[in-house]
Amino acid sequence: MEQKLFPRTTVAGISVSRMIIGTNWMLGWSHRGPAADHQIKRRFPDGESAWPLLKVFLDQGVDTIMGPYQQEPVMQEAVRYAQERSGKKMIVIDTPIINVDDNPAARREARSVIHGSKEAGADFCLLHHSSVEQLVNKNRHEITRLPDYTQMIREEGMIPGLSAHMPELVLYSDENGYDVETYIQIYNCMGFLMQVEVETVAQIIHNAKKPVMTIKPMAAGRTTPFVGLNFSWNTIREQDMITVGCTDAEEAMEDIEISRAAIERRMPEIGKRSSPNANQDAFGREV
Repeated sequence: MEQKLFPRTTVAGISVSRMIIGTNWMLGWSHRGPAADHQIKRRFPDGESAWPLLKVFLDQGVDTIMGPYQQEPVMQEAVRYAQERSGKKMIVIDTPIINVDDNPAARREARSVIHGSKEAGADFCLLHHSSVEQLVNKNRHEITRLPDYTQMIREEGMIPGLSAHMPELVLYSDENGYDVETYIQIYNCMGFLMQVEVETVAQIIHNAKKPVMTIKPMAAGRTTPFVGLNFSWNTIREQDMITVGCTDAEEAMEDIEISRAAIERRMPEIGKRSSPNANQDAFGREV
């Protein structure tokens, strides 16, 4: 029987998996502390070490990956190795940091970085929030000079988008009709790193004119996959996506099953949690 692959959506005519592979837990950004960051880097010292994790995603039809691609050699190596081993093309979403100073030298530097995204093999170029937020004029509802950079992205043959940690980026981009095809937006049940309330961000996502790639569904480990993923899958639109970071292949398989179950409105088929005494009525009984 043919394996059922993970659901997909379309962004600017490109088919992408609705689950996106996150890379914080591959590259060393735990949002916890230096010890956790170092643990991640020891687990993934090179691209080949990520293959068992990426293989699970690819086998399940999750072929889209997000992160600071050109900046991080381990991520580049991981994608190259996975494509070679699997024979499958991965869809890469790069989030480059650019110099947005208003002078010729800075624009040349920005163009060079954007060109680097294309050279590295990115399909989407979503400018990093730390760069774009410097251009926001809340009084005028503008993202000053954003069209300069989206044009650079188009000229390189990539799809432009915004990493919108600041929710206003979605609102102002839609309001002004900027050449932006998708957004990255922090969204989780705990409000972790979100700049306004969960309810407000949910409304922004639902009203966005373009598909939204949500990130940090489990609040960097502050809530469980069952809680975080069920909340996110059940409060976004069918065209939106969730970016999920994992530490190993088993965790990836579990998150995929929880996500499938959430989308299909059923309980996930995963094992129970361990306990010193698993024989407790409160733990439920095997069917």
